[in-house]
Amino acid sequence: MKASNIVKKILANYEGETPGVKGKLCQMLMHGRLRGTGKMIILPVDQGFEHGPARTYAPNPPAYDPHYHYQLAIEAGLNAYAAPLGMLEAGADTFAGQIPTILKVNSANSLMSQTAGKNQAITASVDDALRLGCSAIGFTIYPGSDTQLGMYEEIAEMRQEAAAVGIATVIWSYPRGEAISKDGETAIDVAAYAAQIAALLGAHIIKIKLSTDHLEVPEAKKVFEEQGIDISTQAARVRECMRSAFDGRRIVVFSGGAKKGEDSVYDDARAIRDGGGHGSIIGRNSFQREKSEALAMFDKLMDIYKGKD
Repeated sequence: MKASNIVKKILANYEGETPGVKGKLCQMLMHGRLRGTGKMIILPVDQGFEHGPARTYAPNPPAYDPHYHYQLAIEAGLNAYAAPLGMLEAGADTFAGQIPTILKVNSANSLMSQTAGKNQAITASVDDALRLGCSAIGFTIYPGSDTQLGMYEEIAEMRQEAAAVGIATVIWSYPRGEAISKDGETAIDVAAYAAQIAALLGAHIIKIKLSTDHLEVPEAKKVFEEQGIDISTQAARVRECMRSAFDGRRIVVFSGGAKKGEDSVYDDARAIRDGGGHGSIIGRNSFQREKSEALAMFDKLMDIYKGKD
C-alpha cells in the first residue's frame, strides 16, 4: 500500500511520533473508499453502553448483533470501526484484517444519578487493543466536568503506553458537566477549546461535536468579538475548530449525534469539508437505518467528501 501525497503531508505533521503510530494512522487514512483523500468516515458503536440497548438498536433490530456493525463498516468502505471491548471481541476473529478498528477504552452509562460528576470508567486496556489488532484506542474526556483533571491524567498515561507499542490515540473531546450550560456543550468557543485540549493531550485523531454560534465563556466572547472571528456559518465554525487543532495539523472528525434527516447529515458533511475538517464519525445516523438505506447514505457522503456533490 503506497501512501498518497495528501496522506504523507498529514503524517508529516506528527513529528514526535514513532513509525508504528504513523503506520496505524496511515492504515486508517489509506483504507476504504476515501483512501488517500485525507478524509475519513468512522463508524462508532458505543451507544449501547452510553444509552442502553433499546434506545440504541431497537430502531433497526439487526444492529443488536455485533457482526452487523463490522459488516456495515466493511460494505460501506469506511476508514475504521470503533467500539468497546465486548463489541470488538464478538467479531474480531471473523473480520480480522478487514477493517481498521479502534478500541473504546472508557465508557459511561445513563443509569448514573444526576448528582454524579460527569465521568467515564476505564473498561479496556492497551493490551486488549494489541490482542485484537486495533489501529487505535479511543478515550472520552469531558471538559467542563468536575472530574476532568482525572480523565486527563488517565489518557495521558494510556496514550504514552499505546504510543510505545505503535498504537494511535483518538480522543472524544465532549464538553459537559458542572462548569458549562447545556447550550455551552456545543458553543463554538467551548468546542474550539475542546479541540485544543485534545491536541495538547497528544491526540492523533480528535473527535468533537459540530458547534453552534453560541459563545459561552464571557472572556472568550469578548475576544471573538474584538478579533472579528467569523462564526456565522457551520463551515466557519469548523474552520475555527481546525485552527484550534494546531492550525489543522491534527486530524479532526466531527460526530453526527442523534439520528436526524438525511439532508441534515449531508449539510453537516459539506460544512465539515468546506471548513477544512477531515471527516465524520457517524453512528446512530447510520446503524439506526435499514442497511440498504445506510449504505446509500454513506455513498452520498463519500461523494461529498470527494468534492463530487
